[in-house]
Amino acid sequence: MMNSIARKSFVAAANRTIRSSSQRQQKRGFVDWLTNYPDKVMETKKIQMKGGTNLGEKNPTWLKQPGDSIPLAFGALLVGYGFVSAVVGHYRLATGKGKLS
Repeated sequence: MMNSIARKSFVAAANRTIRSSSQRQQKRGFVDWLTNYPDKVMETKKIQMKGGTNLGEKNPTWLKQPGDSIPLAFGALLVGYGFVSAVVGHYRLATGKGKLS
């Protein structure tokens, strides 16, 4: 008798848990956006592989995509600024100009 009552209460509690968890739908806006984001790997691969892969020739692989020249220009600007600063510093050290005292 006691066993059947305990079993009925357990089944009722389990049914309530299942029913309440199935009614609440989890909202995953950002995660769904990330998982359903379109995969563009093959499109990019086609652009990169077009005409073969060239590293040191005309039309190198790392300049084939649109917008690749912007990071190249930024990097060249940084290297140029560093080179000019180094030349100015060496000149000042060699001639003694720009001292504080």
